[in-house]
Amino acid sequence: MSDSFAPTERWQSPLATRFAGTEMLKLWSDARRIGTWRRIWLAVAETQHELGLPIPPAALDQMRDNLDRIDFASAARHEATLRHDVMAHVHTFGEAAPAAKGVIHMGMTSQDVVCNADAIILREALQLTAAGLARLVDRCAAFAQTHRSLPCLGFTHFQPAQPVTVGKRATLWGQEFAISLEDIEMRLRHIRLKGLRGATGTQASFMALLGESAKVDALERGFCKRLGWREDATWWVCGQTSPRAFDAAVVGSCALAATAIHKCANDVRLLAHLREVEEPFETDQIGSSAMPYKRNPMRCERATGLARCVMGLAPVALNTAAEQWLERTLDDSSARRLVMPEAFLALDGAIEVMTNVLGGLVVNPTVIATRLQQELAFVATEELLMAATKAGADRQKAHEIIRTHAMRAMDRVKKGEPHTLLQSLSQEATFKGIDFQSAIDPNRLCGRSAEQTDRWIAEIAEPIRRRYAATLGHQPTLRV
Repeated sequence: MSDSFAPTERWQSPLATRFAGTEMLKLWSDARRIGTWRRIWLAVAETQHELGLPIPPAALDQMRDNLDRIDFASAARHEATLRHDVMAHVHTFGEAAPAAKGVIHMGMTSQDVVCNADAIILREALQLTAAGLARLVDRCAAFAQTHRSLPCLGFTHFQPAQPVTVGKRATLWGQEFAISLEDIEMRLRHIRLKGLRGATGTQASFMALLGESAKVDALERGFCKRLGWREDATWWVCGQTSPRAFDAAVVGSCALAATAIHKCANDVRLLAHLREVEEPFETDQIGSSAMPYKRNPMRCERATGLARCVMGLAPVALNTAAEQWLERTLDDSSARRLVMPEAFLALDGAIEVMTNVLGGLVVNPTVIATRLQQELAFVATEELLMAATKAGADRQKAHEIIRTHAMRAMDRVKKGEPHTLLQSLSQEATFKGIDFQSAIDPNRLCGRSAEQTDRWIAEIAEPIRRRYAATLGHQPTLRV
């Protein structure tokens, strides 16, 4: 079979063709990765030149002029012979900058290039993810504000429970997004460059070049500064690679964010089944190929699937960290090439979908009110229990009276008959003098839902909105 493939004859990741956003795709592209490698080689060479190593100015000029002029075909030819991707690009960069050919990569091991580049890309990926999660918090807050006081039936075990408000329920989604954002921000605060450490992390090769520890430290400080990082932004110690435990922590943070999306998407899917809410639906959109009337929650289903994939990557990253023998083993390389980009690309796709859904979530108040009214007598029984206890009744006896009447009433409901739960309870001496009308007021039964919603928006959502004000206006364009 020919090595030449038409685009439709070569497998392509759906993350690239269907799901992830443009910015995240560009960030993890080969062009960005190799361009970052070249910037690392330049930063090292510039600092080595500054410290007196024999690197001609022409070499630096040619390197600067060719940071993004990458001959990938030439690199592929070199790699086919050398079987080493970093050295293939050392040769390719040398072809573009011939004056630098003999000094590129001087003193370095491959992971001085790869790990530092990964940290640079990873920091930007975390920043994009943080902005995306902030948008989800913002959309939840806007939705919660609009529906802060709209009573709806609450559910525990997906069984009817005390009423809440639609807005309060949205704060539960927003809270988990805020927790995930905080976790991503923590990773951003702690991310570091590997630094320039050589084959086993001892910096022996740089000591051989520069002759003294002070100059090796100066090399690393200058390197960091030229890349736009703090001068001390390196890991204190490492082997050949940066700590893979940090990679695992980052993927774990992505998985945590995916968990929050999964929870939100599933809740919307359940509520869509009840017809209480609906995700956005285009005029010409088809919900089912067989059932024309259907409005399946396809976007939330997509978000759930993408989130599940991200959550499944966390154990791979943990195993990669656990399997790093002594100063380094190479079995991390193939796993990291898959896990690190895919965790961010799949999460990005899920964030884009949920931003779209939460920004256009449709609420059906009539359906919500009807369902609440059907269950109101049952869910009001706790309020009646509290009222009777407050009036001096024995709490356990009152509970048993309510339970007995409620079970009988539910049996009638199951037979399709009307029940008279409140009327029968009102005949019990334990409940004489209790204000039944007040007890079944939906707004009263929602407790502090509206107040809690306002407080969450003010204390959690608003600070996040201020921090990410510049990126909140992003409107995702779903490709499919």
